[in-house]
Amino acid sequence: MDEPIQVLAGTGGVALGEARTNHDGRKAVLLHRDGNPSELIALAETMGIEILDVQYQKGVEDPRSYFGKGRLQDAADEISSAVKGHPWHGVDLVIIHSNASARQLVNIHECVQVEVWDRVRLLLSLFISHAGSVEARTQVRIAQLLADRSVLRELVNQQTTGERAGFGGAGQQGIRGVLETVSRELTQLRRKQRKYALARSERRRQRTRDGARTVGLAGYTNAGKSSLFLALSGKQVLVEDKLFSTLETTIGRMEMSPRILLADTIGFIDELPSDLLDAFHATLDESLQCDLLLLVVDSSDEPDEFRRKLSTTRREVLERGDASGINIKVVLTKSDLGGDIDSAIETVKSMGMTTPLVVSSHNGQGMNELRESIIHSLYGPKTTLIVSEGDKDQRSAEAFVSQIYDLGIVTEKDGLELTLWCGKAEMMKLISKSNGRISIK
Repeated sequence: MDEPIQVLAGTGGVALGEARTNHDGRKAVLLHRDGNPSELIALAETMGIEILDVQYQKGVEDPRSYFGKGRLQDAADEISSAVKGHPWHGVDLVIIHSNASARQLVNIHECVQVEVWDRVRLLLSLFISHAGSVEARTQVRIAQLLADRSVLRELVNQQTTGERAGFGGAGQQGIRGVLETVSRELTQLRRKQRKYALARSERRRQRTRDGARTVGLAGYTNAGKSSLFLALSGKQVLVEDKLFSTLETTIGRMEMSPRILLADTIGFIDELPSDLLDAFHATLDESLQCDLLLLVVDSSDEPDEFRRKLSTTRREVLERGDASGINIKVVLTKSDLGGDIDSAIETVKSMGMTTPLVVSSHNGQGMNELRESIIHSLYGPKTTLIVSEGDKDQRSAEAFVSQIYDLGIVTEKDGLELTLWCGKAEMMKLISKSNGRISIK
């Protein structure tokens, strides 16, 4: 595929050129109207961006420019006249605490003459810097082009308003050419994404045929999913106290249980546009199409923040899977950080979910109980099987014992008597083929 025309996600498609991926050390001003901007500030800090000032304006959001025209012009004047020593000196980015419309992005850029991000563009820039695998980069690129295409269309609308397309319309035709290039690249990338999704689906089918059970981890970004994955599997993954440090799915086996697989994937965030989340649909499916889903929530959050994040996670899960067919358990992580555990448990119960499990991946609190709960949810109560000795010309008892170990998770062994967790169907199939050599105690 030819190298695509780069449309800057950071500028909302307002400028064309080489996309920037490293934003460490940049300085920005945040425009804020409603809600709490702390999460957006944390996202910016994750990328190394310093928020020098937060400008607040109450009232109804202006559909054309987010802030009122006069207030926005004041911000533009401050940016353009900020000499050394001025609090805004070095500002080259304006961030809007909103999922802004294409019209707002274009108009704000025209006024302030620096790069403009809303929540979507900030998340895209963060995703670009964190995407590691080919699939993750493909997903991010699709989301980036979808966001930019909407702004390019707005540019076309503004440039052609009141005009007739005809000979000599070079600007209009130029932007339309970029739009066509973007659409072609989207088609190619979506074709690649479908191939990745088919490959994942085939791997899931193969694991199911082999008798493996899958446990998915889902939760708000930075809830502690990757730390929990590491504690349960022992498999090394990126664990950072940063938002969206995980963008692609990692599969690993739960320790001491070779037939249980864990799937760690991207976290959720509130008010994430559907187009952006759809780009990660195949990755999310890896966690949601499972035998057991663990909803991971940070118990150290303040009660209101805890409820908001749990509600977002629950909503995204219910919207993207058959809720009636998913076995869900809530896991409260980071119990060692001293949050209000009792309040968190009551919040979970008040939302109609079962009593959560409280764990700490750092000091191991509750981890054994979590493992036991996972295995019991997947296999039910333990079963004790007895293997009888056969005649000399028959198969040895040790061979049947080896099969039982392959079948499930053996917790106790006393001679030829084994206690284990295993799937009922697989167990009955083994018993039926043993010619009476294996029986249930």
